[in-house]
Amino acid sequence: MSERTGEQHTSADASTGRGEGIGMSPQEMIEKALDLSTADDVVVIVDEGSSANLRFAGNTLTTNGVGRSSQLTVISIAGRGVGVVSRAAVRPEQLADIVAAADHAAEDATPSEDARPLVEGGRSADWDLPAESTSIGVFGAFAPALGEAFATAEAGGRRLYGFAEHTVTTTFVGTSTGARLRHTQPTGRLELNAKSPDMKRSAWTGVATRDFSDVDVAALDASLARRLEWAKNRIDLPAGRYETLLPPAAVADLMVYLYWTAGARDAIEGRTVFSKPGGGTRVGETLSPLPIRLYSDPAAPGIACAPSVVAHASSRQNSVFDNTLPLAPTDWIADGTLRSLIQTRHSAELTELPVTPAIDNLIMQGPEGGRSLEEMIASTERGLLLTCLWYIREVDPQSLLLTGLTRDGVYLVENGEVVGEVNNFRFNESPVDLLGRLTEVGASEQTLPREWSDYFTRTVMPAIRVPDFNMSTVSQAS
Repeated sequence: MSERTGEQHTSADASTGRGEGIGMSPQEMIEKALDLSTADDVVVIVDEGSSANLRFAGNTLTTNGVGRSSQLTVISIAGRGVGVVSRAAVRPEQLADIVAAADHAAEDATPSEDARPLVEGGRSADWDLPAESTSIGVFGAFAPALGEAFATAEAGGRRLYGFAEHTVTTTFVGTSTGARLRHTQPTGRLELNAKSPDMKRSAWTGVATRDFSDVDVAALDASLARRLEWAKNRIDLPAGRYETLLPPAAVADLMVYLYWTAGARDAIEGRTVFSKPGGGTRVGETLSPLPIRLYSDPAAPGIACAPSVVAHASSRQNSVFDNTLPLAPTDWIADGTLRSLIQTRHSAELTELPVTPAIDNLIMQGPEGGRSLEEMIASTERGLLLTCLWYIREVDPQSLLLTGLTRDGVYLVENGEVVGEVNNFRFNESPVDLLGRLTEVGASEQTLPREWSDYFTRTVMPAIRVPDFNMSTVSQAS
């Protein structure tokens, strides 16, 4: 393995960024851990987080709060063995024991098949600055607008429920090969649910945001009010295949699951829908007759994310040896063709494909000139309009068949108008198979996947039209 080339100091400015309950700045902790380790190579990651939230029910703010977190991860490498120890809120006097535990684990570990030399050097220009944070002040303009929405909803005979959350996580990564990189990630989301006074009608919407400055609460409430009006007319429909319009949030839930299962290692071993019969992967195969593009870009406006790999542990899609590897815009699907799978340096050698690590955002686009969801509704002779999907589970990895339920509004569209709300369904569909059956892809917009909003918020998706979406059974879920 390589010699240690990292600087073993931090500036005076760094000392002002001390983590909550740590008594030492993240930069100081990294340098100290690197110095204490006796392993051949070391990666040290410190995640400094802060959060603020508002919760509300029945048109009333119920709670608000702020929180802070700090986590240290030491990744020791002895030969090809790896030891990983992670601890929260580490005090200075605990550091030596944590590093020693990681070193000992590496010495006892079996050789890692993904072992590679660590990435060399690299230093963020703002490395020495303190970790950034959020506060309840992030809701300064949003909270009054929410209060106005409460009053409007009360006057309109509906009740609003939900929560708003904002987090800021600053991640510092230092390695024994000289890398000193940091990234600050703001993440915000609003989930808003409107109900009728008798609680029999319900509608949901959600948005992702970096700082809540772009959240239009009045517009969101107005869309929920319109859908509650639609739901006054109840229509029962049987299970079956229906022409269906899926809004961006529902599309995001399906495409995120597709993305999560697009690991090259699993594909080359014949485990997934991206495995080629007889061996190899389906990279290069056409998945959609439409010029669909599904891609990730760490610098995408509004959904920017970490520009380099941060791996706290190795998995089938991540390798600790790839920490600080630069990320670049990556097409997973382009012109309807599968272009890339999630690759570590190790799996790339197995597949003989380029190294394309996972990136923490996802964008889907269709042909130019895609219409809005409202325009797609207006051109629908008869079909269903979904709101969102939930309780999504995998049925068959070989086809990526998923099952789940509809929730908070399935509507019947006839002759370009929404004529009422129908019952909920259980669906059975593969997002890969869906790509091959799309008849329309709308304009893309930033959205929030409801099912995965705790894990993956940075998405830009279109609405889509599917001629035969499989509503396998009627559901009594509300």
